[in-house]
Amino acid sequence: MLPQALLLVTKKETKINPRIMKKICWMLLVSALCLGTVAQLKSPEQFLGYKLGERYSPHFKVVSYFQHVAQQSPDMVRLEQYGETNEGRPLLLAYIASKENFTNLEKIRQNNLRLANAAADKAAPVEEAPAIVWLSYNVHGNETSSSEAAMLTLYELVNPNNARSSTSLKNTVVIIDPCINPDGRDRYVNWFNTVVGKKANAYPAAREHAEPWPRGRSNHYYFDLNRDWAWQTQTETQQRMVKYNQWLPQVHVDFHEQGYNEPYYFAPAAEPFHEVITPWQREFQTMIGKNHAKYFDANGWLYFTKERFDLFYPSYGDTYPTYNGAIGMTYEQGGIGSGRAVVTEDGDTLTLYDRLMHHFTTGISTVEITAQHAGKVVTEFRKYFNAAIQAPAGEFKSFVIKNDGTDRIERLKTLLDRNSIDWYYAPAASLNGLNYFTGKAEAFKTVMADVVINMNQPKSNFIKVLFERTSKLSDSATYDITAWSVPFAYGLNAYGVSSYINGGSKTAPPVATTLQAPLPFNATFAYAIKWNGMSSAKLLAALLQKGVKVRYAEQAFKVAGTEFDKGTLLVTKAANYGLGSQLETIVKTAASDAGTAAVAVPSGFVEKGFDIGSDRVRTIQTPKVALIAGNNVSSLGFGEIWHFFELQLNYPITIINADDLARINLGDFNVLIFPDSYTDLLTDKNKSEELKSWVRKGGKIIAIESAVTQLSRGDWGLKLKSSGDEKTDKKDDYSLIRKYENRERDWLVNSTPGSIYKLELDNSHPLAFGYSTDYFTLKQDDNVYEFMSGGWNVGVIKKDNYISGFTGSKAKERIKDGTLIGAMEMGRGTVVFFADNPMFRSFWENGKLLFCNAVFLAGQ
Repeated sequence: MLPQALLLVTKKETKINPRIMKKICWMLLVSALCLGTVAQLKSPEQFLGYKLGERYSPHFKVVSYFQHVAQQSPDMVRLEQYGETNEGRPLLLAYIASKENFTNLEKIRQNNLRLANAAADKAAPVEEAPAIVWLSYNVHGNETSSSEAAMLTLYELVNPNNARSSTSLKNTVVIIDPCINPDGRDRYVNWFNTVVGKKANAYPAAREHAEPWPRGRSNHYYFDLNRDWAWQTQTETQQRMVKYNQWLPQVHVDFHEQGYNEPYYFAPAAEPFHEVITPWQREFQTMIGKNHAKYFDANGWLYFTKERFDLFYPSYGDTYPTYNGAIGMTYEQGGIGSGRAVVTEDGDTLTLYDRLMHHFTTGISTVEITAQHAGKVVTEFRKYFNAAIQAPAGEFKSFVIKNDGTDRIERLKTLLDRNSIDWYYAPAASLNGLNYFTGKAEAFKTVMADVVINMNQPKSNFIKVLFERTSKLSDSATYDITAWSVPFAYGLNAYGVSSYINGGSKTAPPVATTLQAPLPFNATFAYAIKWNGMSSAKLLAALLQKGVKVRYAEQAFKVAGTEFDKGTLLVTKAANYGLGSQLETIVKTAASDAGTAAVAVPSGFVEKGFDIGSDRVRTIQTPKVALIAGNNVSSLGFGEIWHFFELQLNYPITIINADDLARINLGDFNVLIFPDSYTDLLTDKNKSEELKSWVRKGGKIIAIESAVTQLSRGDWGLKLKSSGDEKTDKKDDYSLIRKYENRERDWLVNSTPGSIYKLELDNSHPLAFGYSTDYFTLKQDDNVYEFMSGGWNVGVIKKDNYISGFTGSKAKERIKDGTLIGAMEMGRGTVVFFADNPMFRSFWENGKLLFCNAVFLAGQ
């Protein structure tokens, strides 16, 4: 139906000049077409065929609705697929702007990078620009209400009848990622839709509220994508961060859910705030929170602020944007495990509709308050990045990362590049700086292969956070780990320098080599591969899968004038006689693919060390690996290992549920990996005896974190050190008197949320090949094991080996004088254990070779 204004014109059409009449007809036609276009824009309910909240929308329906809105509003919405998940689901961004701003979207993006001093050109930015608001939904797959809210948010932003949105879009550009984790979302939604009845059952103990292992929180490889923003180990993060760093929004919101008994949480955040967070970033969080409170108060909705969710660990969806100039925030709706409806502990019924409406309200409120203060938001954004270059925070003006000749430096450069951090190769120079590994100021020399990072760049605050040796905590009650310093995580020594370092180059220096000229195949006795990084492990994995027999040297040796360290891999022609001349092609191709070198040596007679034919050169038995999964196994710990084998090492494994282990033939495997887990397989007498028998016949168990605790409880020859907190007979023990108001903080004295400690390594043992005598571990508990008399104490912690991060006073007293990495021989087999996780979130790069040693070398 035409609007009344147009109907009035048509009543007088007989009195109008034919030429004017023709013009009016064209206007009517155009208006009708425009109205038809508006009429075709459907609300989520009209498009989906059900009211939001009545059921869960699978990811493909969320995608379809975003496509619909983009098609019907081409002058306000652009939809972009920026990648896809491991399971092939699309990853999308929707760009929403007023019609005027939409035509200049690319200019706005480029200008925003100029505001951040991050543009390729050096043109002056325009500060009278719209603010960029980025809304990220459903990073945890089973926190499902937010993707439902995303559809309603998109609709109301472009709804021509929504005057508030039209006003907000004059001063903002909104970017929506409707689902960061589609694989996890669909895992949950598909499960829920198969178990829910015709009507939702709100009884908390009903089946639909008991999500099975591994649950939908994580992505395909069971990684928590909300801990991956900085490290970018996962394909979803890697693809998303390319786009994020191409825009650098002023405001970013990460929508979450928490336990369903909790009220809604929004900014301002809790302490600790990292010291690089600016007064303006704090202030605007409060302004945003007050705007939300206005709407929540009007509706009688409960909420809380300034509690629990801090701004410290750098790899969250609130902290990463914050350390990159934005106002970064987490919004948390109660809802995990609530299905479509659940009765809370207060006796209220929380519905999916309630949850999505709360998220919708804060999303729109965020856009509104940002638009109202867009000028100030953009001005402060500009100040932030000017200060980043002109007066970077922290005591150091530059960092030098020493090249240790392994591939660790290449992995570090990948991290820097993914985060748009500028670096270059060092000039040869003599400098003074703080040695990260010793904690002492000293003179040192750079070589051209070292990496330099100067702090006068847009990312300087983020660099400070990643590289600071010791972080300052304003509050010890944190939500995550408190230490992550990149040099320790990568096992690369670094120096903090108080001045900028000039004269470097982006051109890689020539690789110095003492290797002899390549030998022809007929003059080659063996191929030697240095064992010093992931590239070496990838090469070994490839060779074993090709049926190549590989050995490793227990001692360092010298042959044909070239020095090789212990752990060096050796591929002899004699042991691989059946491959003939193909051996050369196999070895060289595998070496090239792995990014390392295989050196042809002319003789088995060595100039120093043991000859290649010695029994000190061990044959590597091809690992046939089984990885334990299922109930009572940490899905995150499991996922780190699964991802490592499949996507980093490219080596096959078999995944077995813990409950099925008794039904399989253990003889089909020679390596059994227990991730962080609390299964009774290692403690139950009958089950553990079966495993011990398998080990004695030549099997190998690799236990990590809590699985090691299970070993200590199951009579495997490992003992957990006493905590020293056993009860005494003292009747006047005043330590038992506590204040009720401190009940949530009393536990901090025993807490180790994530701190770095130095271990001393026995690098003569194969478990520590490729390392110096030191290793830095990330400790998340106070478990330390007694020194073993019948096993190998490969990684031990002594007194005063604390490096950084928060450790409670009582916990710190316990973390000393014990074993954290070890190997126990049992018959013909071996049990290897890591008390701390060497694969933590896949960003603890320095632990990966230790794990490879456990799989391929230890116990041979």
